[in-house]
Amino acid sequence: MRVTKMFLAPAFIAVAALTLVGCAPTTTTGGTAASDSTDKAAVQVGMITSATGPLAAYGAAYTAGFEAGLDYATDGTGMVDGRELDITWKDDQGNPDTAVSVAKDLIGQGYQILAGTVASGIAVTLAEQAAQNKILYISGPAAADAITGINDYTFRSGRQTYEDVATAGTFIGDPSGKKIVVFAQDNAFGQGNLAGVQAVLGAKGATVEGVLVAEDATEFTPFAQQLLDASPDLIFVAWAGASTGAMWTALQQQGVFDAVPVVTGLGDVSTYGAYGEASGQISFLSHYFASATDNEQSKAMISYLKANDAQADLFSPDGFVAAQLLVQAVREGGGDNVDDMIASLEGYTFDSVKGSLTIRAEDHAVLQPMFQATLKEGTDGTWSPELIETVDAKTVAPPVTAAK
Repeated sequence: MRVTKMFLAPAFIAVAALTLVGCAPTTTTGGTAASDSTDKAAVQVGMITSATGPLAAYGAAYTAGFEAGLDYATDGTGMVDGRELDITWKDDQGNPDTAVSVAKDLIGQGYQILAGTVASGIAVTLAEQAAQNKILYISGPAAADAITGINDYTFRSGRQTYEDVATAGTFIGDPSGKKIVVFAQDNAFGQGNLAGVQAVLGAKGATVEGVLVAEDATEFTPFAQQLLDASPDLIFVAWAGASTGAMWTALQQQGVFDAVPVVTGLGDVSTYGAYGEASGQISFLSHYFASATDNEQSKAMISYLKANDAQADLFSPDGFVAAQLLVQAVREGGGDNVDDMIASLEGYTFDSVKGSLTIRAEDHAVLQPMFQATLKEGTDGTWSPELIETVDAKTVAPPVTAAK
């Protein structure tokens, strides 16, 4: 396997919405069966993700997970049925213009498979490139629901926002008739989370309200009281930035956790100690953490990562799944004809780090289990997640997107 690697360094994480651009189409070529692979040229694969920029740590986890997945899916050979994989890593820098430039260059060189990126705005842009140029694209950890069903050529390797929100709803069972308050900052991130909860749990019969706080707020006691006065069945918190610790402390001191379940998303390993005294009282929806599963694929990934001085993190499974999908596309789809590779992935059910996954044929959603978790303090004073319950894939499956 020929690999051009981009080694990634940890960075401060910030989730950003990014703009979209496009390029002119090229043509694809036909291919023969994978059984003739030993006589064929290497399959060129372009991996585009953040090696630098604000999302670099997420990119690092995705990249390490991909390498672990490729090792697992190819039995350590890095080859598919004797055929070489020519994998080139490119840094999108968290910038959509950079990502499009890189994609154009790879497509111009004849690459018919692209994968990656942790930023939703970039993923949507690359999906547009895939459709315009009729190539296969497998997005990375990017969570935007818009990626599912965007076109025939785009797949995803991670979860989507709908699955996050639906998992939050499982803490109160059937949301019909329940009251949910979204506690968030009054910015695009907070407003987006409020809209998401309204769209997902509101559609299931819940009454959804928002308590949105100015980004420059430093005193949260009045807002904690506002949450209590609302008498909700569930509080969904979406928060980021320097005020996070003060916000959680205010909720804890005002007895919010004693009155109502408070749910938020579990982040990457670096965030486990960020919740202060409230750590043990928060309920977490989770895409993944290292002890959430203990299957063959999970053990293989964790073992590979440890051997390479890395650790399993939030988006490691997304990379692992991307590698599994790549190998499936080459082995069963031939690796050259894009239509055949698409057909090989549609409806594909396989075992992965999180359990049994299915690529839904109708819109390419990844149907997958999710997790409920809590944080437990260890004897050394550090916090780590503990599994409460595995949420079945059917419970959190997004509705089928009408058209691709």
